[in-house]
Amino acid sequence: MALSERHLFLSKRLVTESGVVDGGVLVDVNGTIEQILTREEADKIIADNDGKIKIVDGGNLALLAGVVDSHVHVNEPGRTAWEGFRTATSAAAAGGITTIVDMPLNSIPPTTTVENLKIKASSADGNVFVDVGFWGGVIVGNDDSLRDLVEAGVVGFKCFLCPSGVDEFPNVGPEDLEKAFAALEGTGSVLAFHAELEDDSPPSRKKIKKKDPEEYQTYLESRPPNMELNAVALIKDFVSKTDVRVHVVHVSSSEVVPLLTEARKVRVARGNEAWRAGVTAETCHHYLTFSADQIPKGRSEYKCAPPIRDKDNKEKLWEYLLEDKLDLVVSDHSPCTPDLKSSNNLEAWGGISSVQFGLSLFWTSASARGLDLTAISKYMSSAPAQLCGLQNRKGSLKAGLDADLIFFDPDASFTVTKDIIRHKNKLTPYIGMELKGVVQQTYLRGNLIYDKGEVVEKPQGKLLLNDV
Repeated sequence: MALSERHLFLSKRLVTESGVVDGGVLVDVNGTIEQILTREEADKIIADNDGKIKIVDGGNLALLAGVVDSHVHVNEPGRTAWEGFRTATSAAAAGGITTIVDMPLNSIPPTTTVENLKIKASSADGNVFVDVGFWGGVIVGNDDSLRDLVEAGVVGFKCFLCPSGVDEFPNVGPEDLEKAFAALEGTGSVLAFHAELEDDSPPSRKKIKKKDPEEYQTYLESRPPNMELNAVALIKDFVSKTDVRVHVVHVSSSEVVPLLTEARKVRVARGNEAWRAGVTAETCHHYLTFSADQIPKGRSEYKCAPPIRDKDNKEKLWEYLLEDKLDLVVSDHSPCTPDLKSSNNLEAWGGISSVQFGLSLFWTSASARGLDLTAISKYMSSAPAQLCGLQNRKGSLKAGLDADLIFFDPDASFTVTKDIIRHKNKLTPYIGMELKGVVQQTYLRGNLIYDKGEVVEKPQGKLLLNDV
């Protein structure tokens, strides 16, 4: 929606790529950033203002680029009882997220053909409070659909190297990957991996089944780190044979990061000097927040795949993130209905709901580690936009990009309670936690979409697709 006038957003803590400054963001009537201003430049515009520019002064609130969450499971259509576009994007807006990218599975049908993408887009159209991009899916036998999906505008593709948990989205093997890489070569697209792969000597299922399934340790033993190592080793083999970008989602085990570093070196040696040599990886808020010893018995709202591991592993993930050996932080918001979250950790659905609270979760831990506000924009806005090919539209405060903005109070705190949760099902491991950092306002292309606890009633989000 076009603005009726140009806007000037002011903040004493404007978060730019080069640091936190006192300044402003000038936005044109199309909702595009016109210019990033110093305070002196902004004051001059204010002094010369003839009433044609609306001034929005955030004072001491931080002004940041909107968060881009590139890993969200919306599940609509088909499993809309789990989550839907209205509820997921409402929660996103409240959390300072201005763009989400929907994963291709858990909806029925999955996003594995253009026709299926059209069905999903039809469900989303007119029902999104933030902008929404879409991942395509790679499954057995759909390699002929991949280029058509690229043309339709999907940001990339997701595949599983182990069972996905839903029948409509089967995992792929090396032969399927050969076909997928061949189809994607030269498209500029990215293939993202759920990187868990069993070897010939998996943990004894009989032994595990004899243990108490309500104990988190029982589930943890069923998905050891070597599953992630096996998967990344397979991906690394393909990196030497293709120029297709690869991305590893939700890295849980820190042990895989050195393998990813080696894979980048292989690409650089082959002359690939594009962003991160086309080999990237993410981790998630739950892996950076929790450790296995904190998880109470029978509380499957903590269950996810891959699992949350021990405290030393969590610290190592933080170390690798700050060394830029991991690239971005996302929610992997994967909700379900309460009946699927039984106390049996072996049988319960493996997914954590968190899309609304990701920004505050990250800032709670990051600020405690001495990081400044630029870390939010780096790991949660700019890098996810870059992954999804949206860097010329989203993720940064730069002239020419969408004016997706948030006013954020980094000094305030709040407690997560069920009554403030906007996503459809309220089961989350974060209930009762005190988090630092409160989103005060969220703007999408300069339009206010969330204001101090209230989401603006009319959805103003767009679908980031070509004509489908």
